[in-house]
Amino acid sequence: MDTRPVRGYFTALQARIVSALESLDGNTFSADAWERAEGGGGTTCIIEDGKLFERGAVGFSHVSGKELPPSASAAHPEIAGRRYEAMGVSLVLHPRNPYCPTVHLNVRFFCAGDTWWFGGGMDLTPYYGFEEDAKHFHLTCRRALEPYGADLHPRYKKWCDDYFFLKHRNEPRGIGGIFFDDLAAPDFPVAFSLVRSVGDHFITAYAPIVERRRAMPWGDAERAFQCYRRGRYVEFNLVYDRGTLFGLQSGGRTESILMSLPPAVTWRYDWKPAPGSAEAKLYNDFLKPRDWF
Repeated sequence: MDTRPVRGYFTALQARIVSALESLDGNTFSADAWERAEGGGGTTCIIEDGKLFERGAVGFSHVSGKELPPSASAAHPEIAGRRYEAMGVSLVLHPRNPYCPTVHLNVRFFCAGDTWWFGGGMDLTPYYGFEEDAKHFHLTCRRALEPYGADLHPRYKKWCDDYFFLKHRNEPRGIGGIFFDDLAAPDFPVAFSLVRSVGDHFITAYAPIVERRRAMPWGDAERAFQCYRRGRYVEFNLVYDRGTLFGLQSGGRTESILMSLPPAVTWRYDWKPAPGSAEAKLYNDFLKPRDWF
């Protein structure tokens, strides 16, 4: 099939998001183009030690191969062993201020022969919870899906809550958002339009939150908690994340696959937040799936 329209949208989305993030931060992203021996390549746009973002990465990749890796063919055993194309935009932003949440966005497309599907979503990982921020993020996610049916947001929200869950910790990674995969219905134009809507709503979902929180004062205690909670982010990405597994199993570029990891992380043995603290509020009020409306 002709994948050029999908590629064109993804590369333009990467450029638009990077431009918006540069305006937020005040510094520029560097662009690192790469090629893959088996086929394809991409561009990783990265910022480190910015005014707002301690690390931020917005990557585009378009790869092809002779055989789908297990992480991609598990739900489609009928296409295991086929030649494939996979492309998408993936980003993770780690602000320096602990009151600014980490955020993740992914929109992607797979095809193998005449079989194709889209996937993606976005989710928010705060270190300190604010109801105003959570409601805004989830409302924007709902608006992105509204034109495609009232049933989609509840389904994709639950899918996100279930997916971004650390089973070995018995806790969510963050406060969720939306997540979907294997989207091929009702047809290609509608599925592609939905994915574009998700990508187009990202800056609207995230930028107002960091603008509200970026000037909040913080100290060593807040930084220590941020680094501790970032450890959960690392654990999820290295143990469960299907995108990370696909990239590693398909022989992708390791630097671009692991661009999502935060630059400073700590682990503390059996640590618990003090009762009644802002840190405890995150666990008690925010790290639980709920209806934010």
